Amino acid sequence: MAEEDDSGQEKTEEASSRKIEKAREEGQIPRSRDLTTTVVLLLATIGLYVFADFMADKIIGITRASFVIPRETIFDTNAMIGLLAGAIYDGLFSIAPLMAVLVIASIFGPIALGGFIFSGKAIAPQLNRMDPLAGLKRMFSMNSLIELLKSVAKVSLILWATVLILQMYAQEMFRMSDESVGNAIIHSLDISIFATILLSVTTILIAAIDIPIQIYQYNKKLKMSRQDLKDESKDTDGKPEVKGRIRQLQREMAQRRMMGNVPQADVVITNPEHFSVALRYDPETMDVPIMLAKGGDHMAMKIREIANAHKIEIIQSPVLARAIFYTTDADEEIPAGLYLAVAQVLAYVFQLRNYRKGKGDRPQYPRNINVPRDMRYDAKGKLDN
Repeated sequence: MAEEDDSGQEKTEEASSRKIEKAREEGQIPRSRDLTTTVVLLLATIGLYVFADFMADKIIGITRASFVIPRETIFDTNAMIGLLAGAIYDGLFSIAPLMAVLVIASIFGPIALGGFIFSGKAIAPQLNRMDPLAGLKRMFSMNSLIELLKSVAKVSLILWATVLILQMYAQEMFRMSDESVGNAIIHSLDISIFATILLSVTTILIAAIDIPIQIYQYNKKLKMSRQDLKDESKDTDGKPEVKGRIRQLQREMAQRRMMGNVPQADVVITNPEHFSVALRYDPETMDVPIMLAKGGDHMAMKIREIANAHKIEIIQSPVLARAIFYTTDADEEIPAGLYLAVAQVLAYVFQLRNYRKGKGDRPQYPRNINVPRDMRYDAKGKLDN
């Protein structure tokens, strides 16, 4: 049965990325103690195997030195303290490589699942953990039952491994008293290596069961209801009216930017009242004309006013104005289908400039501008075929 949130809705939805990120900030990540134990045992096994000869030589040397003491040294307190200190130092030195491996394992083992994270919230005192009713609820929850079954399985497997080791090596352990010190130490290390291998296999089986359970419980704990998703969306993206206001401000900024570009235009093509588009074309730097600004109704009138103020030529061509308006955004090149139509307009504008400078004849006003049928739009933006 799915869990419920505070409002009574079932938590049936997967956690959002924001919910997972927030959980990590609070120190909530999937962890497996059994995986940590497995990593430590595996590295301990490797360490024992790699450093067995080194450890055996050192331990044999320590043992022989400890049992062969000159008579005069026994009665010399300072000498005995020196021998004891040397034995302790040699003993620590003999196991130092293995201890280094175990330290590394204990550091990286816990982060094998869930990664590294530090959160002050995770170590802060939480009063709800002191609630006896909540404690009873946790005690008799499904998670507690799962943990109990896991514990029984772990104890059973470890007991099996221990019994197996004793059955295989009990007689050899008893016979070690008849062996030399060196052989007994080497024999003990061999048994230890086998024992750690067997225990590692056991913990691998346990971890293989525990990891999917931990991931499942973690994902289940973070599940959300549909109301949770809606609330998070509001918190993340803002309320609809706020988002609407943001979009309005963005439109106003874009409009102001477009109006600032109109003075750079070579021509403004109009509807004549409902649509206006401002185009620029520099043959030396541009391959295709660019639309600098466009607008409808009030914005169209504003573009015309700016064009008049800066003595920019205004051409009335409703079909072409609508075609550019509905197919091109600000600062974009006009589509290939309109090259010929726009070329007619620009040719007139550039020839008119030359005429006003006293060069050439007065050009004819472009009246029959050919716009492809598949690019003819009505005032509402629908293809007018």
